[in-house]
Amino acid sequence: MLVSQILKSKADDGVVTVPPGTTVAKAAETLSSRRIGALIISADGKRVSGILSERDIVRELGRRGPVCLSESVDTIMTAKIVGCTRSDQTDEVLQKMTDGRFRHMPVMEGDEMVGLISIGDVVKARLMELSAEKDALEGMIKGF
Repeated sequence: MLVSQILKSKADDGVVTVPPGTTVAKAAETLSSRRIGALIISADGKRVSGILSERDIVRELGRRGPVCLSESVDTIMTAKIVGCTRSDQTDEVLQKMTDGRFRHMPVMEGDEMVGLISIGDVVKARLMELSAEKDALEGMIKGF
């Protein structure tokens, strides 16, 4: 399955972004209120400066304590972004996520972000693929 098919199947809530300079506390509040696991740091909503996950915040809280909440997301975000394109296959994306040990990936078209997918989105798509393959094989065996 292609990433473009995953994007089509997702509810179109758009990608939640916050501008550089946002406090970590405000980012945590946004993650909580939107019930999401990651935010894209972007000045214009298209060009990705970084990504900040719940894990990033928890890791920093554990390391330095609540002082980090008043700092800018720029200080703890992941700036080296691994993205994918609409034409990438789910197994390729899943491998990148597994190798990089991250759960969210921006979908890029050149320098602009066109969506965001999570490992849950990719696993769901892969399970649908496997189910369709199983049904096709059963049909071939049974002579349908």
